[in-house]
Amino acid sequence: MIDQLLGVGRDWRDGGMLAGMDGRDGMRAADSDRAAVADRLRVALDEGRLDLHEYDERLQRAYAARTYADLEALLTDLPPVTPAQRSGLAPAAGATVGLLGDQPGPAATRGVTARWLAEVWFPYLRVIAIVVTIWAVTSLLSQDLLYFWPAWVAGPWGAVLAVRTFTGLAAKEPQRQAVKRQRRRDRKQAKRAIKPDNTPPAP
Repeated sequence: MIDQLLGVGRDWRDGGMLAGMDGRDGMRAADSDRAAVADRLRVALDEGRLDLHEYDERLQRAYAARTYADLEALLTDLPPVTPAQRSGLAPAAGATVGLLGDQPGPAATRGVTARWLAEVWFPYLRVIAIVVTIWAVTSLLSQDLLYFWPAWVAGPWGAVLAVRTFTGLAAKEPQRQAVKRQRRRDRKQAKRAIKPDNTPPAP
């Protein structure tokens, strides 16, 4: 697996997933590392190497993993097969290189962040548009510019969302939400994959 996953010649079974990368067992894994392991586990489920219970247990451990060694333990009894899109990363000198899969590029990071911002701010913008419209219509009907009461809705709520946005971006909340969504998709796909096996044969 290591030659396909990291682009080197040593068989991963000769020295573990981290062969040739001494001292990295205890280093922190990235979200892309966990996602790559989740992909491998899903392939193993589709191939029949894992049952649903084993897959679900390992998937939870994968997303809870902190280090490369934690992730390695989930794959040691699986053959060295990996999805093609995960096989192009070569290790480089430096502590910031991910073990599994490519690190998210700037475009992917921007996409995840934009989606999270939309989820946070869209309800606010929709409600503010409604109350401002109500204020404008009532002002028009009364033929007078009424007190701009929507500010009491927009101001406090907007301040709360601004704080949430700042703290969420600082804590990388968009990336965590993306990992959670991927985990839910993996579990749904796993359940759909085994559903035909549980269907009794037609008489």
